[in-house]
Order: sequence, then C-alpha cells, then structure tokens
Amino acid sequence: MEKQKKTTPLRKDIPASDKWDLTTLFKTDGDWEKALKQISADAAALEAYKGKLGESAETLRDALKVYERLQQNDELVGSYAFLLTAGDAGDSVNQEKMGRYMMAATEAGARTSWFDPELQSIPQDTIEKWIEREDFKNFKIYLQKELRNKPYILSEKEERLMVLHTEPDDTAHKAFSMLTNVDLDYGSINGEPLTQTTWSTFMESSDRNIRKDAYTQFYNTFDKHKNTLAALYAGSVNVDVCKARSRGFKSSIEMALFPDKVPLSVYENLVSTVRANFKPLHRYYQIRRKVLKLDPPESLRHYDVYVPLVPDVKKVTPFDDAVEILRDALSPLGTEYTDTLCTGLKSGWVDRYENQGKRSGAFSAGAYTGYPYILTNYKEDVLRDVFTLAHEGGHSMHSLYSAKSNPFLQYNYTIFEAEVASTFNEELLFRYYLKNEKEPKIKAYLISTRAADILATLYRQTMFAEFEKKTHELVEGGTPLSVDVLRSEYRKLLVDYFGPEMVFEETSDLEGLRIPHFYNAFYVYKYATGISAALALAEKVVNGGKTEKDNYFKFLCSGGSRYPIESLKIAGVDMASQTPVQSAIDVFARLVDELEALV
Repeated sequence: MEKQKKTTPLRKDIPASDKWDLTTLFKTDGDWEKALKQISADAAALEAYKGKLGESAETLRDALKVYERLQQNDELVGSYAFLLTAGDAGDSVNQEKMGRYMMAATEAGARTSWFDPELQSIPQDTIEKWIEREDFKNFKIYLQKELRNKPYILSEKEERLMVLHTEPDDTAHKAFSMLTNVDLDYGSINGEPLTQTTWSTFMESSDRNIRKDAYTQFYNTFDKHKNTLAALYAGSVNVDVCKARSRGFKSSIEMALFPDKVPLSVYENLVSTVRANFKPLHRYYQIRRKVLKLDPPESLRHYDVYVPLVPDVKKVTPFDDAVEILRDALSPLGTEYTDTLCTGLKSGWVDRYENQGKRSGAFSAGAYTGYPYILTNYKEDVLRDVFTLAHEGGHSMHSLYSAKSNPFLQYNYTIFEAEVASTFNEELLFRYYLKNEKEPKIKAYLISTRAADILATLYRQTMFAEFEKKTHELVEGGTPLSVDVLRSEYRKLLVDYFGPEMVFEETSDLEGLRIPHFYNAFYVYKYATGISAALALAEKVVNGGKTEKDNYFKFLCSGGSRYPIESLKIAGVDMASQTPVQSAIDVFARLVDELEALV
C-alpha cells in the first residue's frame, strides 16, 4: 500500500487547546470593532488640546491621559489583528482586519503629529517643575525621555510629513521582500523546490554535492538581479541618511543609537573586541574542515559552514514534556517564575503547531494587557524546538514583568535588552541538558549546536554590523553604493571573518545583498550585545546567590523605566565595557576546545 502523504492541517482543524487564547485581548470580534473605532475617537479627543498643552500642568496631564489611552488602545487593536494574521495569513477576514487597523493607525498618527512638537515647545524649566507633581508620576519618565528628543524634533508640518512618509520610506524593503520571497525563481534541486525557506535545509544536507548545487543555483539567481538588489539596498541606506540629516543628527548611526542612549563606543567596542578574537573563530573553521574530511587540496567552502558537525539526533519531546523540562532547567530563577511560565505555556499563551497559512518560525508578542503570546511551529522530534520554546518564553516573561511593574508609557523595553532574557533562558536550558544528558552523541550534538549558535549570534551579527556601518559611512561621505562597491566591502569582511580555511566562490559576496535585517539599519548588533549580556548574567545567577537573582529580576522589571545600559548595569553587566563581549567569546572558545576533543 502506498504511504499516504502527510498534509499540513487547516487552521480550523487545530484543537483550541493547541492555539492561543486571544480572549484576554478581546472577548469577541465585536469588541475589537468598537476598539478600532475608538482609535479615531481618541485622536479627535487629543486634537481638542492642540495649542493648549502649555497652558497649565492640569491641561498637560489631562492631554497625556488621552494620549496614553490612544496609544494603549492602538497597541491592543494592532496586537489582535497581527496575531490573527500570524495564525492564518491566508484568511481574508484576518487580512482585512490588519489592513483596517493600519489605515486607522496611520490616520491617527497624522492627526496627532502636532503633539510632540507642541510638547517640546513648553519651556524646559516649566515642564521639569510640573513632572515632579504626584499626578505626573505615571508620565514622568516618558516626559523626561521626550524632552531628550527636543533637539531633533521638527516643526508640526515637518513632523506630519515625516509620519506621512513612513509607508513610502519602506518601499525598498517591501520590494526586496517581494522580489526575494515571491518573484525570484530559484529552481529545484533533485526535484525539491529551492526557496528562501528551504535554502537552510539544503545547506545542512550531509551530501556535499547537494550543498554545492543549491548554493550555486541560489546565488546565480541573485547574480541575475544583482543591480536591482543593490539599488534597493542603496535606496534604504539613502532613506536612513536623509532622515538623520533632516533631524539634525551627525550620522545615521548616531540617530539609530540615540533613542536607547547607547554610546557609539558600545558599537565600536563590540567590533574591536570581536576582531581581536578571530583566533577561536578560525580554529572552529579548522575543526569543521577536518570533520568534513576536506583534506588538501580540497578546501572549506562557503556552502560547508552550516552542515551540522554532529548529525541531528532523534530525541522525541512532546510539548507538555518540554514545558516540564523548562521548569527544571529554569529553576535557578525560582518557583514564581517557573510556575507562571509553565502554566502560561500550557494554558493559552502558545499557538503550538503548524497549520496552513501560519507564519513560519517563532516569536513572542503581546500587549500591555492580556497574555504575552508566543507563536511556535513545534515539532516533537526536533530538539532545537525545545530551545526555541525556552527562548520565546524568556521574551514573554520579560514582557510580563515589565507590564506588571510599570505604567503603560514606560513599560516597553528596548530591542537592545530584548534578546537578553530569551538567550539567558537558552543558556540555562543548555546547562541543564549538558548536566543531565547521559548519551555521548547527544552531548556532542548539544555542544556543537551551542557553539554554532554563539558563532551565528556574536561573530556573524558583528560582521553584519560592520557592513551596515561602512555602507552608511560611504553614502554620508559622498560615495554612491554601486553593486561593485557593496560586493567589494562585503567580500573584505568575509575574508576577515572566515579566515584562511575558507575559499569563496565568485558569487559569495552577493550574500550582502540578501540579508533582510539590513533594511532595519543598525539592528543586528543588538543580537551580539544581547548574547554577551545573557551569558554573563546566566553565570552570575547560576553561581551566585540571592543578590544576583534579585538583580536579574530588577532588570526584568525595569521595562522602559531606564535606558538599557543602565538597566543591565543594575543586573550586574556593564555593556559600556568590553568585558561582557570578551567573556562571551571566552565561552565560545571553551566550547571549541570541547568540540575539538569530541569530534
């Protein structure tokens, strides 16, 4: 009998117990409709204060209450629409909801674009006096941060234009996404379609010929469109430069770092520390060449860097079992933390399994009220998915503590901090598995996977960060970003980071034209700083006492009440120094030592 092909289920066929419970946001779609209309109503209510913000402390306070209500409702409405679409993007009703929310939010943004400029026009000494009042307690930190923006706030008309340009400014990113994910035909390999999604699967194949064919075919496709891709990325960089100059920043990177109050030295320390520690990275690639038996004259190639050094192990972990493993692994954080997380994971926080139209990958996303929702596409026989659950659970618990500990306008933590709590949980889970796993093959797999993860997050993202800094500096210095300029700069970085073990193809430098993160400039460095902070904090909490754990929870509860460098310093990590990055590199070096002994 022919084996029946397994099909991906429809959304409606997934049991309710395996999907997130969105009723903590809205009980019914009708409630959502009312809240959607309220966005426009609140924008109109705020307009009534136009020209009056500086009249008195009471007037400003009342206006801020309306502004807070508008922002909180906007977040709630948008969250609900986003989660519905993530669960099934093919559902036209979900698409319509998302579209209607975007239209309402854009209209409200344009109608209230006067708010920041008028707020900034209130004399500094006046507003500093007002925010010391008790009735400004929930607005004090928000206002202090807003006042810091004062030198870069434009006139009302100019701010309105900036808001109206939000969607057009994203055109390069949208066109890039459509081109690379929809329009380009990458062909097939041995009858299997080659796509942006399946690319990683081919690169992990144990058959080197398959890896080579997939790599060659994939990048040959990009080569045919290299001028278009270069023009799109150049357009995105030009928008960044234009925005920075419009607001009066000295550079694009200064504009990007300003909201988080991150000194440029943090970015530069990351790059310089990583560059000073290429030795363990290059030794890792030496080990990789030996394990893959690529003896001279054969060389390590760019298509050899993702195949697992230890073949994937089969370890079946049902979802509920994974939750209990997390309970044990994260026990250094105490029972309040683990009970809250594990109860949530089993009771409505998580959309667990794949269905047709569901977004791939995983994420954590919620609002100030309601559950801190998690999307996964969990597979019981994939050990990495347990780590994914730990990662997203870290995000959600961070969000939960932030929301519980802060008023709405100061609860949101920054992206700089976001990857800390998630990677912290992964590190604790890794330590748990390594301590309790008896099977040598699984231990080897864990070590090789952990080394690869740190490499990808610390070294690779720093390489990306270097590229972004260089491309923006070129434009700011008057050099257009032609396809040859972009490829030349990226190839220099490839040679430096991969070292003498690697031989590149003619098309290898086209990788610089296919990274989606580059369309959100100066974002990727936060992955590298995040894992550095997380590894340092995990060491402190596991080997420390009550003080170290309490300090970590102070960080989780900070939300947006402090700037990220300050909140991490309270937790016990000084990201303004090179020490956390160096410590993370030392962890990677030790894993490379263990890996060399095992393989």
